[in-house]
Amino acid sequence: MLRTTKVLMLITDVGFVVYFGVTGLGLIPPEWAFAGYADPVMADWNWSFLAIDLLAGATGLASLLLLRRGSASGSQLMLVSLVLTMASGLMAIAFWTLRGDFSLAWWLPNLYLMIFPLPAIVRLAGPRPVPG
Repeated sequence: MLRTTKVLMLITDVGFVVYFGVTGLGLIPPEWAFAGYADPVMADWNWSFLAIDLLAGATGLASLLLLRRGSASGSQLMLVSLVLTMASGLMAIAFWTLRGDFSLAWWLPNLYLMIFPLPAIVRLAGPRPVPG
């Protein structure tokens, strides 16, 4: 399970950086953009995710590097990253729900962010064997 999670994390964490790079450069075609994309308040809402998404990405990539090096702290950092990723997806889904705006183009990526971390979060936050 964690092998699949690691692959999904790598894709997701790089995706966070790419998304904000593409958004910052204004490369998202208007027909692909979410409703109200040109509205300054909506643009601010979108950019409000920069901190959590980049923190999730940075902790995720760092955790993968630590795990590759055999560091025990890698799994703890992985848990932090996965919780941040899940929170980011949840926040977006909650927002779109409150607005009554349903677009698969924006719901699917955010449902993915919300759901893919769950199995690994349960495993990483679960009981640990007592050394003995």
